[in-house]
Amino acid sequence: MLKHADVWQAIDSLAREHGFSASGLARRAGLDPTTFNKSKRATREGKLRWPSTESISKILAATGAPLGEFISYIGEEGSSYRNIPVIALAQAGGTGFFDDSGYPTGQSWDEVPFPDLGDPHAFGLEIGDKTMEPVYREGDMIVVSPQATVRRGDRVVVRILDGELIAKQLIRRTANKVELKSLNPLHEDPILANEDVAWIARIVWASQ
Repeated sequence: MLKHADVWQAIDSLAREHGFSASGLARRAGLDPTTFNKSKRATREGKLRWPSTESISKILAATGAPLGEFISYIGEEGSSYRNIPVIALAQAGGTGFFDDSGYPTGQSWDEVPFPDLGDPHAFGLEIGDKTMEPVYREGDMIVVSPQATVRRGDRVVVRILDGELIAKQLIRRTANKVELKSLNPLHEDPILANEDVAWIARIVWASQ
């Protein structure tokens, strides 16, 4: 299982590998220099904090490091990571890529290394167009965990019974319908009947 300390250690290692202190890397990425300070890694009450996806995206951009390099630093500290299946979002809307539970299946998937989320069915989807800007851009990858709890406000992937696969924000789900918000403000916010939805899974990571 991925731990808070593993991710913070990977940030420290990335900074060191590229010739920065943690605060220097934060400054280089356009973040507050204290973003990665030890004091920011837990609340005053001692509750552990995760670094934000946005801050990790910015330090990867600032160093030019790919996601795989960042993950390799997590592995250096003894944390487990594994290959997860990945495919283009547009392609995943076809048949033969998921079973009835929303788990990836078949031989057409590529693989990328990713920290172990504790969900053996986690998978990645590559964004291939601009329809979800400004949240997700062409070339981004999202990681989806079918076993993660889905709550109101989460960004999710929804499989519609006609085969379409869409990424939206979940507004609410009632006994009769699923209300979603589009990530691109130019697109309508869909409302789906429950019987038209095959499955919903939470997006747990975005490499932007």
